[in-house]
Amino acid sequence: MSTEQTSQKNSARILLLPGDGIGPEVVAAAQRVMQAAVDGSDRTLEFEEGLIGGVALDKTGDPLPDEVVERFDHVDAVLLGAVGDPKWDTAPAEKRPEKGLLKLRASLNAWANLRPIKVHKPLISASTLKPEVVEGVDILVVRELTSGIYFGQPKTRSGQPPQREAVDTMRYREEEVKRIARIAFEAAQDRRKEVVSVDKANVLVTSQLWREVVTEVAQDYPDVTLRHLLVDNAAMQLVRDPRQFDVLLTTNMFGDILSDEAAMLTGSIGMLPSASIGGRVGLYEPVHGSAPDLAGKNVANPLGTVLSAAMLFRFTLGWSDLARAIELAVEDVLNLGYHTADLPGAPDREVGTREMTDAVIDHLERRLAMT
Repeated sequence: MSTEQTSQKNSARILLLPGDGIGPEVVAAAQRVMQAAVDGSDRTLEFEEGLIGGVALDKTGDPLPDEVVERFDHVDAVLLGAVGDPKWDTAPAEKRPEKGLLKLRASLNAWANLRPIKVHKPLISASTLKPEVVEGVDILVVRELTSGIYFGQPKTRSGQPPQREAVDTMRYREEEVKRIARIAFEAAQDRRKEVVSVDKANVLVTSQLWREVVTEVAQDYPDVTLRHLLVDNAAMQLVRDPRQFDVLLTTNMFGDILSDEAAMLTGSIGMLPSASIGGRVGLYEPVHGSAPDLAGKNVANPLGTVLSAAMLFRFTLGWSDLARAIELAVEDVLNLGYHTADLPGAPDREVGTREMTDAVIDHLERRLAMT
C-alpha cells in the first residue's frame, strides 16, 4: 500500500468523530480549514458526524455505536477529536469512553501508524532540550500497530503469591514486517530518503526476523538509505542528536515508547498530528487528549487536528498540494508569532481556538491564490 494515493479523487466523504472535551472545538476548526482548502477548486468534500466516547455513552449507552461503525464502509476517512471524560473514570471497563477508541481502531484494522515530529522554529523554546539540539528536527515515526507483543498469543497470568506468573508473547509474521516496511520506504522517498529501522536483534529472534525482512524490502527502494539501530541506542540518539533521523521504522511496542519520547522534542503535544492507515479507511487524529478542563473556553490548540487533516489530504486522498498549503499556512501563522495558551510567545499574539483557525485560513487562502 502506498502512503500516498495517486487516484486523485475529486470528491471525498469524511466522517467526523468529535468525541469529548476539546474534541468538538478542534474538529470544527479542522473542518473549516479543510473546507477552505477545497473552496474554489475542482474538489469537493462532504462531512458527516458520529458519536464516540463519553458523549456516545451518555446518548446511546455505547462508547462507539454500531451504526457509526457501519458508516466506515461509506466514507473515505475518519477524523477523530479526542476521547475521555472524568465522569466515566470509575465506570466498568466496558462502559468507559476509551473502550470506544479501542473498538474504533479494531474496526478499522489500521496497521500502520504515522506520527510526524516536527520542531517549528518559533516554538523551539518550548522544548526541554537545548535549541541547538532540536532546531530543524523533522522526523516521521512509522509504527506497526496491530501485531507484536500487544497482540501475540498466548497471553496468560496464573498462580497465587508467592508463585504468580505472567506470559506475553511477541510475534511477527514476515508479511506484517514487509507491509510496514514498505510504508516507511515509500514515505522516505517523499522526504530525505533515509530510513532507520529500530529493533533489538542482538537479543530477540522477532527482531532478527524484523531486521532480515526490512533489509530485503530495502532492495526495492535503491534510492533510500537504510540503517539499523538497536532500540536502546535509538532512545539515546533521539535526545542526543534527533536531527539525524528522517523516517523511524519501529515495531509496535518500540514505536509506542519512542514516539512519545520524540513527541517531547517539540515542547507541545498540541502541535502533533497522527495517522493510522492500512485498514478499511484511514484514521486521523491529534496526539493530545480530551482536556475536559479546557472544553468550551476557546483556548484549545487546534493545530494538531488541522495538521492531521493535512495528513488526511496527503495519505488518503492524494491531495498533496492542498496538504502542503495547509502545512505552510500553519508555519506562516507561527512565524508571525500567533500562539495559543499552551505555546510560547508574546502575550499580545496569544489567540484562542477560533482566532488561530481564522489566521490559518487567511494564510491558506493567500497561498492558494498564488498557485
